[in-house]
Amino acid sequence: MSHHPAATRYDNPALYRRCGRSGLKLPALSLGLWHNFGAVDNYANSRALILRSLDLGITHFDLANNYGPPPGSAEETFGKILHADLAAHRDELIISTKAGYNMWDGPYGDWGSRKYLLSSLDQSLRRMRLDYVDIFYSHRPDPETPLEETMGAVAHAVRSGKALYAGLSNYTAEQTTRAAKILRDLGTPCLIHQPKYHLFERAIERGLDRVLLDEGIGGIAFCPLAQGLLTNRYLAGIPADSRAGHDPRFLKPGHITEEKLAKIRSLDALAQARGQSLAQLSLAWVLRNPAITSALIGASKVSQIDENVAALCHLGFAPDELARIDAILAS
Repeated sequence: MSHHPAATRYDNPALYRRCGRSGLKLPALSLGLWHNFGAVDNYANSRALILRSLDLGITHFDLANNYGPPPGSAEETFGKILHADLAAHRDELIISTKAGYNMWDGPYGDWGSRKYLLSSLDQSLRRMRLDYVDIFYSHRPDPETPLEETMGAVAHAVRSGKALYAGLSNYTAEQTTRAAKILRDLGTPCLIHQPKYHLFERAIERGLDRVLLDEGIGGIAFCPLAQGLLTNRYLAGIPADSRAGHDPRFLKPGHITEEKLAKIRSLDALAQARGQSLAQLSLAWVLRNPAITSALIGASKVSQIDENVAALCHLGFAPDELARIDAILAS
């Protein structure tokens, strides 16, 4: 049964921000399907998360070939929901996918060769039952494949019509500068770069954000809430039903030290003084960076999407608030 998105979903034009120097606008918050959309997850909940996101004006859905588990199943879930509920709205959506991490056995199922990237894109399109994706990313740089080959494959994906825009993820500032020049020379300029960025991970501020601004590339931050650490979930320690408590592959209990919890509680106090939750403050802080177009949120509950979108009502920071945040992080 087709879903009828809320008529109010575009009522806030300030939600959309231009991606670098391109003609494309992205929502300030985009939905990432890294977790909670695999074959092991509850389909009805996955569907509810996607439909609620669109009802709130989130038009960008971010995937990768290996998202699941098992790998590939997040794309299958998304494709099923898209065709059952949102087929009439495909042109309102930005759908992205990536290739670069291990996906299948043998020498052609990983890294950045032309063989792998283009084969993977074809598989992703089949899983989602799409003719094209809006953004195709090189998910990580390959230390053994010439950058010209990797970027040539991404450019070919755009020229072939199987992707509309080219993207990078996890590239350093120097690698991004080189990759951007190659893509520009091939006539398929880099639209977007996806780095990890949150209050406890500020590596992009050591040069990458400057490169993005200089090159006219939009930034989209992944893990802006540090896998849930920058939410109220861990204020009192590690809950048994939390990601760190039952699935420590990405957020390990050993990383949640008393020192870090003290900083989180101080940040939460500042958030409350601003009339926000810790998650809302953390998203606003990421979006304050002029190099960042959008932040990728993850969610396991519809209420989390509602909470995150409410962050957009209060994005500004006073200078003393930013100074206070820096002091907390440095303590």
